[in-house]
Amino acid sequence: MAATQRIAAGAVAAAACAASLAGCTAEDTGSQGPEQGAPGPQKPAAAPKSVVRLIGDGSTSYTGAQPHLPRPERLKPGQKPPQFVVFSWDGAGEDSQKLFSHFRQVAKRNDATMTYFLSGVYMLPEGKRDLYRPPQHAPGRSDIGFNDDRGIADTAKQLRLAWLEGNEIGTHFNGHFCGSGGGVGEWSVEEWKDEIAQAKRFVKSWKTNTGMRKAAPLPFDYDKELIGARTPCLEGQENFMKAARDLGFRYDTSGVNDQVWPKKKLGLWDLSMQLVPFPGHTYEQLTMDYNFMVNQSGTTTQGDPDKYDYWGDQMRDGLLKGFYRAYDGNRAPLIIGNHFESWNGGTYMRAVEEVIEEVCTKPEVRCVSFRQLVDWLDAQDPTTLRKLRTLKVGEAPKQGWASFLSAHPAPAPKGAPGAPAVRP
Repeated sequence: MAATQRIAAGAVAAAACAASLAGCTAEDTGSQGPEQGAPGPQKPAAAPKSVVRLIGDGSTSYTGAQPHLPRPERLKPGQKPPQFVVFSWDGAGEDSQKLFSHFRQVAKRNDATMTYFLSGVYMLPEGKRDLYRPPQHAPGRSDIGFNDDRGIADTAKQLRLAWLEGNEIGTHFNGHFCGSGGGVGEWSVEEWKDEIAQAKRFVKSWKTNTGMRKAAPLPFDYDKELIGARTPCLEGQENFMKAARDLGFRYDTSGVNDQVWPKKKLGLWDLSMQLVPFPGHTYEQLTMDYNFMVNQSGTTTQGDPDKYDYWGDQMRDGLLKGFYRAYDGNRAPLIIGNHFESWNGGTYMRAVEEVIEEVCTKPEVRCVSFRQLVDWLDAQDPTTLRKLRTLKVGEAPKQGWASFLSAHPAPAPKGAPGAPAVRP
């Protein structure tokens, strides 16, 4: 998988406080550079202020329970499970394309929350690059570059607002090293732990590293917020999962799977992306924008413009086929991965947006973050989850959901009084 694009300069810096932190309006409007004064007074938000406890240098803070997190409920006997859909973003950051802020709004319009996998180096300015000591590489090396103060301020603003809206902030680690010669697939468990510690440190010290000491903090404790990740290029999963388990993570989404109900692997929920139909082909395709691109234009990110619309439709329709296969079948959660990118004219961003708009407001559909999904999975009866895992791709229970997940024996088949029910 290609490295996530380097955050571009040029977006207007913003570091105003978020609503529940300092009584500002729902969208940040102030602009602040290094060592400048805080924004002036703004109209108080309708929501009550929360108590803010700064952590470390004030880059992060404790503000209480995250808003807009649904309370997970255990399925009742015979109840049909909801259709979960997770939209997630690798290397999330706000650059001049403003795709982070755009998809926040798309999510809000469609009753969705998402997971944003932040690259730690997107919170580290270029001038402080030597603070990054990547495993098996020289200090200051990164295959996706670093950021500038404006980009960091804009990214911090989006992270702040996203979390307050109920979205999850995960990690995509730091330098995005793939392949041989020190790629993440060659890292040991201890090297993964070091990489994770650095990713956390850059998020927890962005004020010190930029000089923006008066900027509003991120409204969460990243040590507690960070419970899952996706590895660069989907490499190095096994050793990462061993490190993540030791660090108390709850899930990983670095693998490839079929559309079936998830189970735990090495103590973590395995929420791998999945294979879905690829319109026009006999093989199936991974639910990620990069993989659609590679199977359409190769590694060229700007292919034939005459094919942009077709390629976007192909991705949209493939994801929708996968959605309906689960929605009308086994109800396995659909896991989708993306990047904030403009490959092939932005056609994949258009495709993802159209999928969100079609599926997230349907009855019994919940477009959620990975955190919300694992909260729900952990709340279920393990017997129920084992039963759900017996359903194959697209397979709905033959006797219906009420019978399949009933706590009581299914009724005897018609025409055979007293005969034992055939369990699916």
